[in-house]
Amino acid sequence: MLMILTENETLVDRNDLGGLIRLAVIAEQEGFDAVMLSEHVALGPSANANGLPPNPRMYAAPGNQDPRMSWPSTIVMAAAIAQATTSIRIVLGALITPLRHPVVLAKDLATLDRLSEGRLVVQPTVSWHEDEYAAVGVAFDQRGQILDEQLEAMSRLWGPSPATFHGNHFDFTDVYCEPKPWRPEGPPLWFGGQSLHAPLLRRLSLRGSGFHPFGTPTITELEALDAAMAANGRSIDDLERIGGTRATFSTSDDTADVMASMSSFGEQLAAGYTTFCMKPSQHTDDPTDVREICQQMVAHLATLTTQ
Repeated sequence: MLMILTENETLVDRNDLGGLIRLAVIAEQEGFDAVMLSEHVALGPSANANGLPPNPRMYAAPGNQDPRMSWPSTIVMAAAIAQATTSIRIVLGALITPLRHPVVLAKDLATLDRLSEGRLVVQPTVSWHEDEYAAVGVAFDQRGQILDEQLEAMSRLWGPSPATFHGNHFDFTDVYCEPKPWRPEGPPLWFGGQSLHAPLLRRLSLRGSGFHPFGTPTITELEALDAAMAANGRSIDDLERIGGTRATFSTSDDTADVMASMSSFGEQLAAGYTTFCMKPSQHTDDPTDVREICQQMVAHLATLTTQ
């Protein structure tokens, strides 16, 4: 099980960052395998262009977010969680990589990976919010090309020093980037998105250790992923598959039933998913309930996997 720590403002006050760390500690104590932090660096007026979700506990999606929504720095938060926990994985989900220079980001991620003793997982993404790119002066229409260069540049920076890279967006020669990550190849990388487009297939098949889709991939998309993996001498079974709860809400201000939200776990297990995300605020407004909800989810998943 994986607990999502961001987007929980109906459960933890937006300024209570320590409350998010306490949730991570509970998740670890109750047998969760991972916690996840998603991000935005800055939101603009178009963040809610599609309107706000009917229930504030629903997942944040492209175009449905209040520009005032709190998104703490994932790298700072991950460092605090690493020091408050000992075994749980810390996933930087939806890390909007093109907003950062790869030399700086490689240093930050390697430091985090060392600090957590190899518990860091990174999901690089280009995201969807053009205002965010404008705020930091990065070309939105080149974000995919930028990400591909960053992935290669960071791979070299995490390898033996000195590192050299010459690209269209980044260029450096004989750079010593220390410390190195916990593993020689760097932290595990997850990739995902709303659809399995060609660049995502390429990144997954070349560099991915996990597949974290936003929604349910079609059979055609999974066949394309299987073919892309095979073309690179890999199997789709090499990828950790990330699914999750399917919370439903009856009104604009209710919480979702815990067992009902897990009703598709058996089907997801049969389809090859092994890690399941949950967002605690979807099931309670009271932080004291979170421990029991975690226990219930872990027990239910254990029952399904032993059948």
